[in-house]
Amino acid sequence: MQESKQSIYTLQFALLCLSSLLFSASFNMIIPELPNYLSSLGGAEHKGLIIALFTLTAGISRPFSGRLTDQWGRVPVMAIGSIVCVICGFLYPILTTLSGFFMLRLVHGFSTGFKPTATSAYVADIIPQERWGEALGMHGLCFSIGGAVGPAVGSFVAQNFGLNTMFFSSSLFAFLSIVIVLNMKETLHPKRKFQTSMLKISRSDILEKRAIPAGIVTLLSYSAYGVILTLIPDWSEHLEISNKGLFFTAYTLASIGIRFVSGKVSDRFGRIRVMLVGLLVIVVSLVLLGNGDSVSGLIIGACVYGIGTGILSPALNAWTIDLSLPQYRGKAMATMYIALEIGIGGGALLAGYIYQDFIPRIPYIMYGNAIVIFLAFFYVLYWDKTKTERSDRLL
Repeated sequence: MQESKQSIYTLQFALLCLSSLLFSASFNMIIPELPNYLSSLGGAEHKGLIIALFTLTAGISRPFSGRLTDQWGRVPVMAIGSIVCVICGFLYPILTTLSGFFMLRLVHGFSTGFKPTATSAYVADIIPQERWGEALGMHGLCFSIGGAVGPAVGSFVAQNFGLNTMFFSSSLFAFLSIVIVLNMKETLHPKRKFQTSMLKISRSDILEKRAIPAGIVTLLSYSAYGVILTLIPDWSEHLEISNKGLFFTAYTLASIGIRFVSGKVSDRFGRIRVMLVGLLVIVVSLVLLGNGDSVSGLIIGACVYGIGTGILSPALNAWTIDLSLPQYRGKAMATMYIALEIGIGGGALLAGYIYQDFIPRIPYIMYGNAIVIFLAFFYVLYWDKTKTERSDRLL
């Protein structure tokens, strides 16, 4: 595949990345403090629901966001995702009952159900196909930086200024993301005016069949992130780490360097090879986290996990677009993200109910999830082999 000489690093692409960085920081900054916050509300045994409820509505909203992205436009769908974050940040300090908290987690999930779907389609619109891996890698890098900055800033603000200030700061970051998005050019042509009929979803609108293989790999591989989001805050406290965002900062910083090259490598050598390497590295990271009953062990595990996701994510996103048709990019990305939410939510829910605030169980949950990632690895091998056999038969 001949590489385009045109630079992908335009003002339009830079604004998109900055908006995603702020959006990611917004919803990630509150995550490390939510397990203790839920305990203070009397819901310690329901920590698995913190992430599971969030991902439930994110997944449910994907078919709608995919359809709206392909018909109404990329920009308004991105804006809706950030608006939800603004509203939720202001409501957390007000709705201080268990039922109120869980309702907010459900509503908050709509944010990630909308913005990433439209953003990925926007990237595919403005970047030549032979550079998708590189572009999605760089965009993922910015999203990950937000995921690193957010938890660190959120824990710092919570410790020094209180939880309410942290929630309001989350709203501020999301608001800045909206300001950027609303000043970006729409890339969907032709686009239609919003109609309520766009919200009528048929069975064919839910999944893009061509993207299902990418969805399977996404579901299995992202279960690890749900496990980590649920368990790492308590694991950090067990190791007497005051800033619970430290893991996420180390994990993201480790992924930054690899993302500079991993997308380009997948463009040159193929998505399959790169995904296989990424999956194996994630397996190693989970084993390290299970064995790392020390601060240094946690940081090493976080760095290896960051490297694994930094290798896997750009190739997996680009593979999803490769498998789809141009007119169904929004639906294809929605399909992948539905699988992502199921993976994260399922991992979080299962981890929470096995964990039950009993620290010695955490290593075994990590080892068990490593087996799930191995399943993703073998599925990719199987898919690649059957694809080759189908091609041979056609010849």
